[in-house]
Amino acid sequence: MSAAPPPVRYARSGDVFVAYQVLGQGPPDVVFVEGALTNRHVLWEEPTIRRFYERLASFSRLILFDKRGMGLSDRVQVGTLEERMDDVRAVMDAAGSERAAILGESEGGPLAMLFAAAHPERTVALCLAGAEVKEERTEDWPWGEATRAQFEESMRGLAERWSTPVAPRALMPSRPPDGEWCARLRMQSASPAAAETFLRMAFGIDVRSLVPSIRVPTLVLHSVGDAVCHVENARFLARTIPDARYVELPGADHLMCAELADAALAEIREFLTGVREAPEPDRVLATVVFTDLAGSTERARELGDRRWRELLERHHAAVRRELARFSGRELDTAGDGFLAAFDGPARAIRCARSVVAAVGELGLQARAGVHTGECEVLGDKLAGVAVHVGARVAAQARPGEVLVSSTVRDLIAGSGIELEDRGLFALKGLEGERRLYAVV
Repeated sequence: MSAAPPPVRYARSGDVFVAYQVLGQGPPDVVFVEGALTNRHVLWEEPTIRRFYERLASFSRLILFDKRGMGLSDRVQVGTLEERMDDVRAVMDAAGSERAAILGESEGGPLAMLFAAAHPERTVALCLAGAEVKEERTEDWPWGEATRAQFEESMRGLAERWSTPVAPRALMPSRPPDGEWCARLRMQSASPAAAETFLRMAFGIDVRSLVPSIRVPTLVLHSVGDAVCHVENARFLARTIPDARYVELPGADHLMCAELADAALAEIREFLTGVREAPEPDRVLATVVFTDLAGSTERARELGDRRWRELLERHHAAVRRELARFSGRELDTAGDGFLAAFDGPARAIRCARSVVAAVGELGLQARAGVHTGECEVLGDKLAGVAVHVGARVAAQARPGEVLVSSTVRDLIAGSGIELEDRGLFALKGLEGERRLYAVV
């Protein structure tokens, strides 16, 4: 996972500078027109959103931008749809993109539709996700978000609510973002006055008349239970845009980046490249423990094959006995080494100590490494950088020693486990040095 956001660059659209970022290699180029509030740095801080960007950029050259008046772009009037369409063109020019797929989500949907209809020569394809058609609920459009009276009521007290740490759960009910982060995004995306201007402009948009003019390949994605933008918006787009492909997704998320990510990304990738993305592995925070035997080659030579095999079987039984005692899960074994996972670092350390002691009773010397980090779940296995770190920590342990990473040290405060600083180590295949601690 990238630690820092891609560099922010600026495109000039008339007298306005528009902030944008480029991520990935492509082809194809994908211009992501996001919803109401954006700030290129603050959005990158949210792990769910950042991961979605990275996965989208794994099969495209992804171009992200802040609309005029928002985020890191010039804080000018938010502008009309037509002016913001010019901003998309300016960003594409600055990024060196002759033609791109335009991905419009939520309030970004109408802008994406207008660009695709007005500039088919620069639009490879149009992808719409949770895209709005008309926000105002009227007699001829009963699927809008709110009536005029309801909207005006929502505008009252907007300034007082702007900095409050509240997460709009309807956007991602499956995984609501942190409220403090949401407040920071609001404040660093726009002032309350600018936000009100933008929201009033968005509420007045109605793209029903331009939709039949779209003549580029179009994919429409929408969750059936979307509480922000009614699914009938998508069904209207699907039957009105010529030859549009429509995929109705399960769940109630409005944004694609959380529960919908696997399905949405697979559909977008297949639509744009013809190749469907393999399911993204789940990720989980886990503590991994590696154990192996010190001097095993010499001991095997000393005992001979048969006696060594018998001793190794007793070793395996002893390790598995301790794993069962401490609720560890065996992930792999190779030769005289074990890889196990635990849901907590203190339990993992205590198990590692017990393994070292139990193996010592057999006349063998074990060593162990413990690390906690985010791992990829591949069936019944774990993978990823955290697993590699755990293996490298174990490789630095002395015979009879349990070594832990600084991450583990930070997580076991109050456990009563005593640690001794062993200093900084350069771990093979990993950047920088890491401080390791021995369990006393």
